[in-house]
Amino acid sequence: MITLHANRSLESYLAIRFVLLTAVLLALCGVILYQLEMAPWNIAILLGLIGLFCAITLNKIYRRIIATYERSLLHIESMRVEDYNQYAKSDFKQGTAAELHQQLRALSEHLAEQKSRYDQHAFLVYQLIDQLNIPILVFNQKNKLSYANGAFSMLYAQPWQMFRNASPKLLNLSKRDNKWQLEKQSQQWQISQSEFIDDGQTHQLLVFTNIESVKRESQQTAWQQIIRVMSHEIRNSLTPVSSLAESLATRSSSERDQKALALIHERCHHLQDFVSRYSSLSQQFNLAPKQINTAQLKERLNGLFNEQQLDISLHCQWLWADQTFLEQVLINLIKNAVEAGANDIALAISQHGKQHEITVTDNGHGFANLDNLFVPLFTTKTQGQGIGLNFCRNIVEQHNGSIALENNKQGGVTVTIKLPSNIS
Repeated sequence: MITLHANRSLESYLAIRFVLLTAVLLALCGVILYQLEMAPWNIAILLGLIGLFCAITLNKIYRRIIATYERSLLHIESMRVEDYNQYAKSDFKQGTAAELHQQLRALSEHLAEQKSRYDQHAFLVYQLIDQLNIPILVFNQKNKLSYANGAFSMLYAQPWQMFRNASPKLLNLSKRDNKWQLEKQSQQWQISQSEFIDDGQTHQLLVFTNIESVKRESQQTAWQQIIRVMSHEIRNSLTPVSSLAESLATRSSSERDQKALALIHERCHHLQDFVSRYSSLSQQFNLAPKQINTAQLKERLNGLFNEQQLDISLHCQWLWADQTFLEQVLINLIKNAVEAGANDIALAISQHGKQHEITVTDNGHGFANLDNLFVPLFTTKTQGQGIGLNFCRNIVEQHNGSIALENNKQGGVTVTIKLPSNIS
């Protein structure tokens, strides 16, 4: 027995009711034809025609109703795959079916607008990633590397495209206690993570921060405070010394004394210029790079260290740097060698491709701890202030160069400075 409550789908509901309606209609027609005393054969033919007509008509109604829902399902499937250009057209201009398709279209347009916003946000995220000079990695929903910026090479010394679709394990990344860590790296990196949606998928964003850079900034702040206090006293001391040297030079009849006083006067001006431009460490150095004649640089350094065994060898004619700051760097390095007990100091200037290389080699006692050399205020000297090497590194890096120190096997230290041949 078929009950009205046994229907589990719209199709079965319509089919059962159409069958019942056809049966009732045929029964009524049969009764009417029988009362009209028609022949049984004629009654059967008429009832068959009436049944066929009802079946065809009700089948069309059935198909039209089901088609309305099928089109709606196709529209929903298009939205599920984020194809918002496909719309389901209703056969009805008014009523519930028309309202259903209208609401689906409105929902599709709304989702298309949201997707456009998500795409714009994702595009801005990728643009921001490209602009930053810290390593940023993007992993897709399958936990594979899908994007990274140019600073990726700071971690792996290769472009990120070489590691496309790589797993975190292949990149020496591990996750412990919901925190990412980078294994087998000499530099200390702190990793921050966040998520964003792109193309309907959740992506993980890993941002790498070099802890050493953060520490250097805090150290720089301490150094800045010291320089600000000292700069005032240095200026006040240099001014009378410069004036006195200039005055004595005009009165002296000895050519040697005049040269010595002139050198004192000149160095006072250099130091005044140095203090003026270096007193504010919170700002970028105002470098004025230009071509420096290495022969003149050699002559000036020999004039300052004429009592020391300073051997300067030149293998190129020009350098590209800020003369005042570069001279101060070299003076600091040579003084460090002298204070380390060196009696043989060699300075060499050469060019290799698009880089100039300056090496300062001495036979002093070297460094017991190379790890803290560039830390401000750290010094092994009794009267040292611990800012010289840090200053040298900052100056060299402002020239887009690099500086490295290493102990020699036979004793002493070699300092290697590499500078680009030209700074744009």
